[in-house]
Amino acid sequence: MPETPEQSPTLEFVTSPPGFPGWNRGELVQLDDAGLLYALRNVDATDTRLLVAPPWPFFPSYSPEIDDDSVAALGLVDAADTAVFVVVNPGGAVSGATANLRAPIVVNVVTKQAAQVVLADAELPVRAPLRAA
Repeated sequence: MPETPEQSPTLEFVTSPPGFPGWNRGELVQLDDAGLLYALRNVDATDTRLLVAPPWPFFPSYSPEIDDDSVAALGLVDAADTAVFVVVNPGGAVSGATANLRAPIVVNVVTKQAAQVVLADAELPVRAPLRAA
């Protein structure tokens, strides 16, 4: 499964991320050379953005199970066409950064459709400490 879609695409959200009604399009911008941190900017409200990261450099065993309805809504046919990002809360200091493993941003890298998917696994933390594996 690729960790990131191609260069800074504009993503079309099939449903607005929770807490962000009306967020329909987002631009994914790489913030570092290693591809470990991205800004997901609301194209229609430029003051709204999320920090996101591919999960596997930080959580190598992370294996989100995307529900069938989300797979269908995103038009995902092949796992190779899927990119997954976790929302990062930077906290007050770098050592305080956390990632939401319960509700990743899932992207169809072919169609550029995206959704924040709340996973069924209630044991996945919404504030997992973010540290390079």
